[in-house]
Amino acid sequence: MKRLYRTVDDRKIAGVCGGLGKYFNIDPTVVRILALVLMIVTAVAPVVIGYFIGVFVMPNETEAYD
Repeated sequence: MKRLYRTVDDRKIAGVCGGLGKYFNIDPTVVRILALVLMIVTAVAPVVIGYFIGVFVMPNETEAYD
């Protein structure tokens, strides 16, 4: 069963993009680039709000396996 969580080992800020990359089985760098493009297109605020929601909603990788 696949679970969505924030990564511990592939973390730049809080691990949200790394977790999304592992969940969808793609390189986390691609997720980060897509987030950057979305920030430029949507004037930053929606992506930043979504990222912070992900920080508080998604558990850490270590908490997900406990």
